[in-house]
Amino acid sequence: MRFFRLPKDRIVWLLLLVSLALYLADYFLFPRAEEIGFNFMSNVAFLPVYVLFVTLMIERVLKEREREAMIKKLNMVIGIFFSEVGSPLLRDLHDFYPDGKELSTRLGITVRWRAEDYRQAREFLKDHEIRPDSRAGDLAALKAFLAEKKGVMLSLMENPNLLEHDSFTDLLWAVFHLIEELQARHSLSDLPASDLEHLSGDMKRAHTHLLMEWLSYMAHLQKDYPYLFSLAVRMNPMNPEAHPEVT
Repeated sequence: MRFFRLPKDRIVWLLLLVSLALYLADYFLFPRAEEIGFNFMSNVAFLPVYVLFVTLMIERVLKEREREAMIKKLNMVIGIFFSEVGSPLLRDLHDFYPDGKELSTRLGITVRWRAEDYRQAREFLKDHEIRPDSRAGDLAALKAFLAEKKGVMLSLMENPNLLEHDSFTDLLWAVFHLIEELQARHSLSDLPASDLEHLSGDMKRAHTHLLMEWLSYMAHLQKDYPYLFSLAVRMNPMNPEAHPEVT
């Protein structure tokens, strides 16, 4: 291991001296100067190919390691988002849906779910137009919750790792826009029907992105962190009767 701690220029000279010593030993043991010269030039001719091959392989390995590290960091950020904002927001938005029971049934993730179940859930969200009604729930409570979490949202949006995850970035923008819309109104009572319809559209956009990312997050937990997945299933925000106790 001490060899790799030497300065780079010393390593280069040391390797050159070792190579020269081996060629001299070959010459004195088997005095075939022409053959040694031929083999030397052949090796030099193939040297660019060797360098190219090794460089590409090393670069590929390094990129793969960087990608895995980036994904791991990104999943940690997504986990923080759902712990602090996403899961509570899913529960709050659920009250604004007349068809909330159908959503609960379709997205009732259990420990027995497999890849096909997640695929069917995503297809349901793509084909089924969820229509929230801003008049059905407590807008003031939703505004207060999102205002409390605005700092968390801003810190998440400053994370450079999110630039590699377009769909999650879209989710953050959709939720942040909903925060801005609610905070822009000093009072949420006696709003005109057109404005309530506009807020319903903002809620739909945020909730659609949120549900899709939540499915991906749950699939990730089930695959890589089963102990976290167990708690996430018991605390399923789409299940009004969810509780953390193991029964």
